[in-house]
Amino acid sequence: MYQFKVPDKIIMGDNIVASVENVFSAYGKHALIVTGPNIARSTMIATLERTLDSERVKYTVISNIEGEPTVSMVEHGVQVYKEEQCDFIIGLGGGSPLDAAKAIAAMTVLDGSIADYKGVRIDDVDLPPVVCVPTTAGSGSEVTKYTIITNETTGMKMLLTGNSLLPKMAMLDYTFSNGCPKSVTSATGLDALTHAIEAFISVNAQPLSDALALSAIKRIMRYLPQAYRDGSNFNARREMSIAALQAGICINNSSVSLIHGMSRPIGARFHVPHGMANAMLLHVCLSDMEMAARHNLARIAYYLRIQAVDEIDASEKFVEEVEKLIERLEVPSMSEYGIDYDDYMAAVDDMSFEAIMSGSPSHAPREYTADDIKELYIKAYQ
Repeated sequence: MYQFKVPDKIIMGDNIVASVENVFSAYGKHALIVTGPNIARSTMIATLERTLDSERVKYTVISNIEGEPTVSMVEHGVQVYKEEQCDFIIGLGGGSPLDAAKAIAAMTVLDGSIADYKGVRIDDVDLPPVVCVPTTAGSGSEVTKYTIITNETTGMKMLLTGNSLLPKMAMLDYTFSNGCPKSVTSATGLDALTHAIEAFISVNAQPLSDALALSAIKRIMRYLPQAYRDGSNFNARREMSIAALQAGICINNSSVSLIHGMSRPIGARFHVPHGMANAMLLHVCLSDMEMAARHNLARIAYYLRIQAVDEIDASEKFVEEVEKLIERLEVPSMSEYGIDYDDYMAAVDDMSFEAIMSGSPSHAPREYTADDIKELYIKAYQ
């Protein structure tokens, strides 16, 4: 039996935040807007505020989500939410503010610290409504039941999940990712590609997510290089926004696997943004899974109309196309990024254990042990 979950409402379009009417007011009378410092100084938040004013919705802004969200950031958001007597939350930004918005919503109701809920599903809990408005094309957080929060005390990234974390509405304004820096375009775009591929080859794959994954992969392979070369290419930006949302729906229903399980420990220890960590691991891990995932990787190749003599050739050629894409997007190696070799090797054993304990590698098309993952970490650095 398959279950397919998406937000109650998805609104998509050009300049949609400025043009909607009586949409936000359906969720409450006082919004907590969760964003980062750059977005807080942008025209995007001004556009959102004008729309809220027109709907007579009060709002309070917190803009302390710098980098990936932490336990203390979530606690601050909960405090402001309660002090200002807000009744719903709007996440505005990349994956970090959207993740933070979901976590804040959870902790306005749940007891204790959000760190207490690592590994605990948050289901059947009546949370304040969350509306997510992404400004990058990558995380897909606007349509997922996941949030990743860093525990400053342990240095670990905690993956929290549960159907109650699924936003009530995702609002996709194609114009909001215009002018996104090249490095962010690359990292977030490859994050979305990783979502779509991992969902498609996951042991939890299902027909509806498969269709969206193929569509997302095709869009990303075509339009991500264009968006990277020219940040003002609106058509490419629009197509990437759609692809990222599609890929987010895929992982919400079929899950991520090996690459995400390995990327979180790298991000936590070496302060590498989530999308960039995925990009650094994508080719090495995909090559390692190629034989086990051959049939499905070949299906992707055929969908992309890659010419091949047989299934083996098709699968291998798709992996080669991914490698070429990574090169075109100038993804740095770990050493180029500034990760010290000795520090990295000293952390490999712990990172391998953490990757296994995350549960994500169990969704891969073949079984992985901590020793297998250790070898991949070493290969990825080299």
